Amino acid sequence: MQALRIAATGMAAQELNVEVISHNIANMRTTGYKRHRAEFQDLLYQDLRRVGSTTSDSGTMVPTGLQVGMGVLTAATSRIMSQGSVTLTEKDLDVAIRGDGFFRISLPDGRTAYTRDGSFEIDANGQLVTVDGYTVQPGIVIPNNARSVTINREGAVQVQLDSATAQTELGSIELARFVNPAGLEAMGENLYLQTDASGSEQTGTPGASGYGSLLQGYLEDANVNAVGEISDLIAAQRAYEMNARIISAADEMMSATSNLR
Repeated sequence: MQALRIAATGMAAQELNVEVISHNIANMRTTGYKRHRAEFQDLLYQDLRRVGSTTSDSGTMVPTGLQVGMGVLTAATSRIMSQGSVTLTEKDLDVAIRGDGFFRISLPDGRTAYTRDGSFEIDANGQLVTVDGYTVQPGIVIPNNARSVTINREGAVQVQLDSATAQTELGSIELARFVNPAGLEAMGENLYLQTDASGSEQTGTPGASGYGSLLQGYLEDANVNAVGEISDLIAAQRAYEMNARIISAADEMMSATSNLR
């Protein structure tokens, strides 16, 4: 009986759906996190009577045919790249992106990673780094006699030195954009890697056409809606239960058929 296998694919799909939802909920407080959504496709069909086949020598055709589907398949887990809300932190080295773009991060192996998490720190050499110690490109070093650090909307990093009355500019933070940001590969630690699906990076100045602006003293929250995720979780649970009921019903029908024999 095909119903057993079809319902089993439905249960497997909803199990993965619950895993995706639970991952979103677990990262509700993760800075710059972008929620995922499971995408489903119907499986191949068994043609018991092909649509459009002729039924007589005069050319009459089957108008709808007779097809039996084989179940469901999880095709992808799409990443929703919408803007998250920004929260005031009042920390000088916290920077949020309002709009499109990613911070460029140098990894220890020489690769460039990308992130929306702007919770930066200063390492022992005064270099601007992520919380894991990875260098924020283009490699800005803040002197140890700097009294204050200012990062404006265009990414320019300026400091007030002890012996100076005017601010000194140390460099500018660049942003990277992609034709298909959802095609980036997540590697954990709030970092993404470029792929063939994402396209090549396009770097630019914050605030320029097509690039978001920077907000010093703010961080971008995850774009996870708690109410929506709980609603999706309930729907996935109900769908799983219904598929389980189908398996029970199919098993009872097979038992009844066996008893008749």
